[in-house]
Amino acid sequence: MDALATLVIPLMLILARVSGFLAALPVFGWKLAPVRVKAGLAVVLTLVFVPVVPVDPALVEAAWPVVALVVVREAVTGAGLGVAIAVAYAGVRQAGMIIKRQMGLAVAQEIDPMSGEKSQPVGMLLEMCFTVLFLASGGHRLLLTLVARSWAVFPVGQWPEAGVAAQAVLEGGVTMLTFALRLAAPMVAAFLVLAVVLAILARILPEMNILIASLPLRIGLGLFMAAAILPSLQTFTSELGDWVNQFLVPS
Repeated sequence: MDALATLVIPLMLILARVSGFLAALPVFGWKLAPVRVKAGLAVVLTLVFVPVVPVDPALVEAAWPVVALVVVREAVTGAGLGVAIAVAYAGVRQAGMIIKRQMGLAVAQEIDPMSGEKSQPVGMLLEMCFTVLFLASGGHRLLLTLVARSWAVFPVGQWPEAGVAAQAVLEGGVTMLTFALRLAAPMVAAFLVLAVVLAILARILPEMNILIASLPLRIGLGLFMAAAILPSLQTFTSELGDWVNQFLVPS
């Protein structure tokens, strides 16, 4: 029984954190990925981490109710790390929301097949391109490095400090807003110029229906600017990778 507990309990504890982390991530946790694939990936990663992650021997000898509580604690810790990354990753989606409102497409929504949530075409295009660039540039390796580093900051069985957890979520939110505003800034500036031009036309030609006349212009300008800012996604991908690489690194 002791030999079985020595083998099973560390496996359960590590699997709980890995599963919570993958479930909250924006790429691996999407509804598009089959449950069997996500479960298999969690098991494979757990088998990789088991030989290198230290587990307190007292946890192996603890009662099963205590072990169950620690398993829940590990799952919450992993999910918290995944949520912090997901919040920063959502900057592209927030930029898409800003762009769609500027284009007048706030009511044009469809189901995103990756996340299973309502989205809009421009934001979906930006998010798909950003995902491809993030994975192609080795973002998945950075995520694995992050979860491996988490055991050095938050050892198995130890609750994360409230200040550290709050700072992680706060940093993710700040990164999301920064990415979203910087990505949508050229679009907002272009539509500001268009609004000034339309205001001048409204004064020169008061009989013109500016609202109806501006819709094709807003959509055309939005598509042109969306194509213009797509190359800049590579820069944002690199910046997000650098931020993930520095995440949980003691200052």
